Amino acid sequence: MKPIATRTYVFVWAALLILLGATWALARLDLAPFNAVIAMTIALLKMLLILLFFMHVRYSSRLTWIFAGAGFLWLSILIGLTLNDYLTR
Repeated sequence: MKPIATRTYVFVWAALLILLGATWALARLDLAPFNAVIAMTIALLKMLLILLFFMHVRYSSRLTWIFAGAGFLWLSILIGLTLNDYLTR
């Protein structure tokens, strides 16, 4: 496994802080239906940064990528089923 430079961690941490500020600023704005879409996009970006760098998936084997993808697929299925139940009531 390739060691990750401290500089990379600092850049990722700074990006997470910027995205946190963007989330906070978005909560202050009223963009009607776009609030949820933009908030979920920011959350997805934060999740990808944490998954790829802090969980070391970016530099791991293909098997790790498969299991990380399977977890994300399972989460998508659960969210989809929950939304299906919620939206049809």
